Amino acid sequence: MPDAPVTTVPTGPGASTVPEAGERETSTRAALRNPRRLRIEVLGGLVVALALIPEAISFSIIAGVDPRVGLFSSFVMAVTIAFVGGRPAMITAATGAIALVIAPVAREYGMDYFLATVILAGVLQIVLSLLGVAKLMRFIPRMVMVGFVNALAILIFMAQLPYLVGVPWLVYPMVAAGILIMVGLPRLTTVLPAPLVAIAAITAVVWVGGWRLPDVSDQGELPQSLPQLFLPDVPLTLETLQVIGPFALAMALVGILESLMTAKLVDGITDTHSDKTRETWGQGVANMASGFFGGMGGCAMIGQTMINVKVSGARTRISTFLAGVFLLVLVVGAGPLVGMIPMAALVAVMIMVSVATFDWHSVRPATLRRMPRGETVVMALTVIVTVTTHNLAYGVIVGVMAAMIAFARRVAHFAYVERITETDVDGDGEPDVRVYKVTGELFFATSNDLVYQFDYSADPERVVIDLSDSHIWDASTVAALDGVRAKYERLGKTVEIVGLNQASADRHELLSGRLGEGH
Repeated sequence: MPDAPVTTVPTGPGASTVPEAGERETSTRAALRNPRRLRIEVLGGLVVALALIPEAISFSIIAGVDPRVGLFSSFVMAVTIAFVGGRPAMITAATGAIALVIAPVAREYGMDYFLATVILAGVLQIVLSLLGVAKLMRFIPRMVMVGFVNALAILIFMAQLPYLVGVPWLVYPMVAAGILIMVGLPRLTTVLPAPLVAIAAITAVVWVGGWRLPDVSDQGELPQSLPQLFLPDVPLTLETLQVIGPFALAMALVGILESLMTAKLVDGITDTHSDKTRETWGQGVANMASGFFGGMGGCAMIGQTMINVKVSGARTRISTFLAGVFLLVLVVGAGPLVGMIPMAALVAVMIMVSVATFDWHSVRPATLRRMPRGETVVMALTVIVTVTTHNLAYGVIVGVMAAMIAFARRVAHFAYVERITETDVDGDGEPDVRVYKVTGELFFATSNDLVYQFDYSADPERVVIDLSDSHIWDASTVAALDGVRAKYERLGKTVEIVGLNQASADRHELLSGRLGEGH
């Protein structure tokens, strides 16, 4: 597993290079030499593997495929991304969002087309990474990120509700006991991850008590053999591409968006930077590998990543790699034992993850009072759309659009036109030149009303528009200025535009008079 890049710190002539603190923390080699760090990584991977089992099975059911498909996919993707991914300690496996996107393929066309879709989605993710799609992450506002995180926390909690309805009453005290262990144990010791202790303790209590509670074995049949290489039997024709292409593209985009958003979240938690372009093509390689080994594909998992990074404290690729290895060992080699784990224990873990994931500061009354209303609306829309559709991509897209509209409306108020001088050149008492000064950023939201800011009929025969305190950003502004010029020219008056900075002058010269009728 490759290490994180090392930043050199010069300390004098001939000084050696040393990694910065954050990079040392994510270094695989450093973790292998540090027993304490290695223990954290190993135990973190084990806890994640246990949490992956019921989710991979349930996502397989959503996709309409055998539970083994989701389990094998999670194993292959976790191991693959540990080597090729850009974000250390992030967990990639089968996910519900991907299951929802490609479920129609399995239902309508069968497994061969289903796996071909997964492989094609991986190819598309690699292509998109080469086109620089990861750089678009800089355009996602902070409040969309906050809404994304809060929506994920809500969805993680909601996903546990089916395991709490119509179950024996003993499930509830077991869930409560699991939560108490995870809240109280870290105050006493951090030698063992609290989720692992909670799972082991509740499993032991239920087994000793002889109680029959819903367990992992009730979720579906666990595999008894290793995954095998599988080549989809589909005709390599344009018709096949027309069938699987739209689903593969949707899967690729949803997977990239969720993975990059999760990577950005982990960057903030760990105070380290990750390579988003590498993460994008790494996700593509992992999905291709998943498809060739009979898996359903997936992307980064926010819940399991939070267990690994925030709860267990893992920071390196070792935990990601071991999560996949432990998953395979548990379901193939220790299937009967894993099947005994009560769902109550895993539900308790995921409830704590949802609580830890939610940004409680963002909904405090004091925060909401200080926050501009538009920012709060962006966050709320992201949460509402994501929770309603169960699709993170829809929520983020709506949130970004709402943020763009709010920004455009806010900026629109900062552009205005002011009549500053009236010059009498020939001394006849009547102004011969009128000067208008335009201040602010000129783009579609501010320039569409520009044409209404001038007194065309009352102005003298020469008008000067001073743009020295403004900037032209788009074709809408050039078209608006052309419209102003056209209105004056129809009245036999001349317009001179002055004060353009170089970028604005270049854009105006390139587009002016070439955008059709100015009106």
